[in-house]
Amino acid sequence: MEIRLQKYFTDCGVLSRRAAEAEIAAGHVKVNGGVAKVGDKIDPERDTVTWRGKAVEAQTERRIYVMLNKPRGYVTTMSDDRGRKCITELISDIDERIYPVGRLDMDSDGLLLLTNDGELANFLTHPRHEIPKIYHVKVKGKLTGNEIREIGKPIEIDGAETQPVRVTLVSTDRDSSTLEMTLYEGRNRQIRRMCEARGVEILRLCRIAIGDITLGNLAPGKWKYLTRSQVQYLKKGIKK
Repeated sequence: MEIRLQKYFTDCGVLSRRAAEAEIAAGHVKVNGGVAKVGDKIDPERDTVTWRGKAVEAQTERRIYVMLNKPRGYVTTMSDDRGRKCITELISDIDERIYPVGRLDMDSDGLLLLTNDGELANFLTHPRHEIPKIYHVKVKGKLTGNEIREIGKPIEIDGAETQPVRVTLVSTDRDSSTLEMTLYEGRNRQIRRMCEARGVEILRLCRIAIGDITLGNLAPGKWKYLTRSQVQYLKKGIKK
């Protein structure tokens, strides 16, 4: 039975339909050796599909959805040529090959999602998705209300202005403040750059939630499967 080429990508867990259409339009997809066009149909049983030179094959393994409490000192990659500790060391008891959804830099800790569901991963990393990422950021010094508001204002990153970020005060102690920052974008090292732009030194950066999904009592370095309802929550905005 023939299906549209972009649907085949989502069935294989590789790309969302929108992302697949963009790759097809850019000439990066071939069917049986010929460059494909948007709207092409294929027979998965007979046709060979390649994307950027690699075969796209039907999903045969079960879909896995995991949350990890990433400790500081680990890079969010599956391997590292510099010999740094990778998150693969923390999920080595998972048989299926899964990969991280987005990143937490090496000096940050907290909630990280991993999956082999390509469509969901692409949706959650798209800058227009509506599920916020929530961080607790401990910074040096007791900040005033005006200083906190300044941190949330847009800055330029890689030639484009960020969206405003909601920043609220969680707590203070003698020489530090803990802020809650809610992002819908997640640009490269965005929180660190926003604080740096205002002369604020970060002492700890921890992602505590992605929308309604929170770390709860999950210990650092440990992982657990998402519940069915949590997966449904993450998928609710995907356009079918």
